[in-house]
Amino acid sequence: MTDDSRGFHKPVKRPAETFDRLFAAEDPAEVSRVAHSTAHALVARVRAEPDDAVVDRLIAFTGEHGIDDVAELWSRSPAKSLPGALWRLYLLQLMIHDDPQSAALLYERGRHALDSVDSVVAGAPAPAGPAELVVLINTILRGLFQGDFAVALERAAAFCRVEAAGSTHLADDYESTEPERSSGFTTRALRLSTYAGDLAACAALWRRESLN
Repeated sequence: MTDDSRGFHKPVKRPAETFDRLFAAEDPAEVSRVAHSTAHALVARVRAEPDDAVVDRLIAFTGEHGIDDVAELWSRSPAKSLPGALWRLYLLQLMIHDDPQSAALLYERGRHALDSVDSVVAGAPAPAGPAELVVLINTILRGLFQGDFAVALERAAAFCRVEAAGSTHLADDYESTEPERSSGFTTRALRLSTYAGDLAACAALWRRESLN
């Protein structure tokens, strides 16, 4: 896994390492309003009538359409908001689907490195291979629409902490021999740790009915 961009078949996706993208907007207030209204409408409607076929389509959305359509709606939303949480979860899904082998490597390194219950909370089997992580992130996304929303966010946060720990350890491995690659893993670890905090905060806000 590197931080270099790679080519993809259409629909165009972003590399697993690309966690953030900014979009120009003539009216930021209107963009924010649309982001929040679409996120709330989507979640409320599907959770009210959780049809399996609809949920399946939502889980598969980025695989069929790429990340851009989702990003245009939610990527600039505050981290501790409903659209911000959805954006981060779709990025995690893309990260795993795009490179499940690397995600599994990081997860296993992190699982052994962390002295915590995060791997248990995340819910992946031990050991977790590429296929198991694909199933895990899809299950977490399904939980947003058909289960306990806060629990789904907490599982995603725990997953991020495990992956961040794995990234940190791989950065240490490459520090003396491949410093540029080490820097890439360090950057990824920081982003994943930040995402873990964001998602955990969103879970707490949801439980207080304050995730806007």
